[in-house]
Amino acid sequence: MKSQKISNEPKRWYDDACGTAHALELIGERWALLVIRELMFGPRRFGELRAGLPGISANVLTQRLEGLEAAGIIIRHKLPPPASVQVYELTPWGYDSEPIIQVLGRWAVRSPGHDPGQHLSAASLMLSFRTMLSPERAEGMKAKIGFRFGADSFVARLRKGRMEISRGEPDEPDFVIASDPMTVASIIYGGRPIADAEAAGAFHLTGDRALAARFVILFPLPTKIVPSKID
Repeated sequence: MKSQKISNEPKRWYDDACGTAHALELIGERWALLVIRELMFGPRRFGELRAGLPGISANVLTQRLEGLEAAGIIIRHKLPPPASVQVYELTPWGYDSEPIIQVLGRWAVRSPGHDPGQHLSAASLMLSFRTMLSPERAEGMKAKIGFRFGADSFVARLRKGRMEISRGEPDEPDFVIASDPMTVASIIYGGRPIADAEAAGAFHLTGDRALAARFVILFPLPTKIVPSKID
């Protein structure tokens, strides 16, 4: 029985039936997976996507959005009034790609060539929390946390060793962090003291400071690999 031809198929680079090969045909073009990352917490406008990916050109972003839409990974639609603007959003199948991004992230940060000092978007930081959270360290801890990065806000709910994160303002949070993604990453992943970032005026914490101090050590990075040498 012949299989039906699917319209808007992605480019066939490999002529290989392996699912991994087809995955690369779907999301292997430059920037594609990062566009998906930026949409992982809900719909975004074109300009918001560009702000989260400062190295991408408008032309390339347009191409990636069109390709991902043709593949069934994202959809575009108009928000209801009063917003009435076009946004891009992951399909349910698109949201299913989060574990792929998480596994790739955990694998790649073990590389000695990984530079944590490069640009980090708000969505990337939030996704890193769900990726790097240590269930052992978070055991028995419960918290509702607000994050404000300029006009971009998130609420995180930590419970039972897991984190649920969504865009928006938290209702009665335990503590709120107002900062920028790079500063927060320097504290959580770089070991920078909270007081140091506060003194520099780059980090503002309100609420339960003791709980916040526990929170920032919940995300240990995996050990870097030691490159093998061939004698």
